[in-house]
Amino acid sequence: MSSDQHGHLTLPGTSSVGVLVLHGFTSTTASVRDWARALHGAVDGAGAHPGVSVPLLPGHGTQWQDLAEQPWQAWRDAVDEQYWRLRRHHEHVVVCGLSMGGALALHTAARRDVAGVLLVNPALALVNRMARFSRLLSPAVPSLAGIASDIRSETALESAYDRTPLAAVAQLNVLMHRTVRTLPAVTAPTVVFRSDEDHVVSGDSAELVAQRSSGPVRVVALPNSYHVATLDHDAPLIERMSRDAVQRLSRGEDFLGGAPA
Repeated sequence: MSSDQHGHLTLPGTSSVGVLVLHGFTSTTASVRDWARALHGAVDGAGAHPGVSVPLLPGHGTQWQDLAEQPWQAWRDAVDEQYWRLRRHHEHVVVCGLSMGGALALHTAARRDVAGVLLVNPALALVNRMARFSRLLSPAVPSLAGIASDIRSETALESAYDRTPLAAVAQLNVLMHRTVRTLPAVTAPTVVFRSDEDHVVSGDSAELVAQRSSGPVRVVALPNSYHVATLDHDAPLIERMSRDAVQRLSRGEDFLGGAPA
């Protein structure tokens, strides 16, 4: 599966803002590349672009057996590495994520100094309630059918594993649980793009962010998309609103569109 289209993407920039964009569970950077490129267009008053980093998370982009071997801390540490790289060159960092990437973005925002958070269907609770038993089931059932391409558009396809390793689901459960516990430490302004119909992540996820985060949260409904909304009908809305938020930040304005900072 590994190729330039699915691997790490870096879009250089010299504005005051760096942007970290994180893909979802069993997927690759291909699912968020258009989103990342839209964010790179958030120029400041001098026409400078933000620096954008889109890492391929450990265990992804190869074969599903590799993902089964990864502890959740490996994903966290990979995100931290990219966060600190951005901080060396930019005054502000915005963290963005789709699905599991949304959980990692929130986990980072709870522990690091971030200026804004952009989330697309963040994974804090799953639709499949059997997922909570993945740790017990994984020794006997190594994998189940893949969860990719929950997309309403008939022309879009997500590049992801065709099998879901239960050992990795168990690690995702730990990440989600720990992230929910740290939500009160998230003080940065946050936008949650939430699909009206999502067959992977429960709507409780967006509600948890809105209810438990300490910072201001805006929830934006996506009426025409399923889980992988960055590849679905509402992708232009996500890209436009995300670009505008980062652009406001780079120009010294309020991330959510309020009064100037």
